[in-house]
Amino acid sequence: MALEEAMICAGFGARKGVTSEAVLAALDAALATHDIARDRLDALATVPRKRDEPGLTDAAKALGLPLVIADDAALQAAAAHCLTRSDHALCATGLPSASEAAALAVCGPAARLLGPRITLDGVTCAIATTGRQS
Repeated sequence: MALEEAMICAGFGARKGVTSEAVLAALDAALATHDIARDRLDALATVPRKRDEPGLTDAAKALGLPLVIADDAALQAAAAHCLTRSDHALCATGLPSASEAAALAVCGPAARLLGPRITLDGVTCAIATTGRQS
């Protein structure tokens, strides 16, 4: 699979009430870490408890991308592949990293994280892809 054909998803965790600007800033920081342009993204992802978080839904609208809510079974399957273990995330979601698990879950079983999540102003963001490592 060529990289151009790969799905790229940004997963998010966020404290309640974060702004879409904070979400976009965290996204841009994560994308810059991996040298990926915003227009390469296929979707944003999060966990069910964040489905109605305005900062996330507004950021997805601003980007013209879907905000996919990862289902519990896929999140649990992805949890073993998370690179980060956050006690806060474990208590809140039962996952070692909500953003990493969401990105992996939405990309599917062939997904891999490009690196550990980044944290910025109350937002965590992780990038997953179905593409092969070059």
